[in-house]
Amino acid sequence: MRFVQDIPHTRFRIGLYAWNGKYIVKIEAGPYEQTYKISEMDLTDPAVVPAMLDEPFMSRVAQRFQDMDTDWQATGERNDAF
Repeated sequence: MRFVQDIPHTRFRIGLYAWNGKYIVKIEAGPYEQTYKISEMDLTDPAVVPAMLDEPFMSRVAQRFQDMDTDWQATGERNDAF
């Protein structure tokens, strides 16, 4: 996997990578990660990726991270792991 660039964000660590004919957007928050794969054929210029990470999209990303944490905590409690 080839690193393309970091995408600055106030809440999350975001990296853009290229691998196997795809661009990969990795968004990290603590122990959780969301990955979006975009075919190089579908994206004319990887420079547009930061603009695609607009407020409505990032708001949903934040909600998804919250849901992931809720699910993880719930399974830990159900299974006496925490």
